[in-house]
Amino acid sequence: MNSFNEVFDAIKDYCRDRLPAATYTLFIVGLEPVDFSGDTATLSARSDFLKGIITDRYIPLLKEAFRVILGFDVEIKVIVAGEPEPTPATTPLQPEIPPAQGSYALTFENFIVGSTNKFAHAAAQAVAANPSGAYNPLFIYGGSGLGKTHLLKAIQLEIGRNQPEYNLVYVDGEKFTNEIINAIREGSTAEFHQKYRAADVLLVDDIQFIGGKESTQEEFFHTFNTLYQAGKQIVLASDRPPKEIKSLEDRLRTRFEMGLTADIQPPDFETRVAIIRRKADLLHLNMPDDVAEFIANHLKDNIRQLEGAVKKLDAYRMLEGIQPVLGVAQNAIKDILNETQPVPVTIERIVNEVARTYNITPEEIRGRKRTANIASARRTAIYVVREITGMSMEDIGQEFGGRDHSTIVYSLNEAARDIETDTRMRETVEDIIKNIRA
Repeated sequence: MNSFNEVFDAIKDYCRDRLPAATYTLFIVGLEPVDFSGDTATLSARSDFLKGIITDRYIPLLKEAFRVILGFDVEIKVIVAGEPEPTPATTPLQPEIPPAQGSYALTFENFIVGSTNKFAHAAAQAVAANPSGAYNPLFIYGGSGLGKTHLLKAIQLEIGRNQPEYNLVYVDGEKFTNEIINAIREGSTAEFHQKYRAADVLLVDDIQFIGGKESTQEEFFHTFNTLYQAGKQIVLASDRPPKEIKSLEDRLRTRFEMGLTADIQPPDFETRVAIIRRKADLLHLNMPDDVAEFIANHLKDNIRQLEGAVKKLDAYRMLEGIQPVLGVAQNAIKDILNETQPVPVTIERIVNEVARTYNITPEEIRGRKRTANIASARRTAIYVVREITGMSMEDIGQEFGGRDHSTIVYSLNEAARDIETDTRMRETVEDIIKNIRA
């Protein structure tokens, strides 16, 4: 397997986690990597029809995936399978891109410990060393990109090494929600119960995503009780503590808080420099002191951004032969600080999140049905789109089935009134917005 194939496998994994299963299977699975030259990735689709849909709807998500995996922006060209590949005469040969640009195992050994995360790190190690005997449940919280997922994966790997007979189940809150919705629709809840209630260790990332979703919370409540009463280990991670997940049921909140709660704060300067150096070492990249300190001084709140800056410097070296110097680092930092999620991707995330919250489909939100639940979900989605993107009424209307200006204004006013008068509605919308911005 060549390096572009391996990179594209990681791209597909990224897209799979952000699309409904049917959408991913229909439009992304069949894409094949053809060529990567300069800053352009060429992909092939099976037909002109699929090429048109992918080009119109999914290029922003694919670009986002390439940027996250490789650390720099990539242009995307989609061709139909069988079209001629770019030739060396028109596409200069570039150095091979290494698989996933320095991916490494999320182990305790690779976790950089500093003053702002040492308590959570120690608690995670204690759970890994003695499942169900140390802290149960363990609830780790902190902002995006600070290492929560790393610690959950490290627990999973460590227990897997020491107790290979254990049934370890790792899932994120969004996927858990999608699975229970599908299980209810398909009548396969027995299989769902078997998957999660037979776990020896259950690790759930981004547990905040179950807030406000009644069926999901009901299911997780019973799953939690079954495992806890059987003496099984539960580890949860969230971007905020249980008391700040406003639309979380009290019976779940109290259970999440009855074990140990550990927070992770943004790393201090010394820890940031250590993270930069570790990432550079893994990439075999010579990182000058002034460059490492410059990055650490400008990216303070997110470990993923620190690693992204190092990956970008490595990409400059690999693709253009440019060594890490201060001027190059300034450009890399500028690009990362200016990165924002493409609006089409944000809208898809909003519609999908609202659909899961109301237990309906994205198509129903964008459609014409006017049942009370669907109409309420549609108003909520329109309100959140306006709140997060600031799009015009006309543009929002186009995103929701071509609705006119007055319809969008009415929906926004109705949603604003509901939020003002209904505490539960207000908390649900607040959690949806936090989940989208996480």
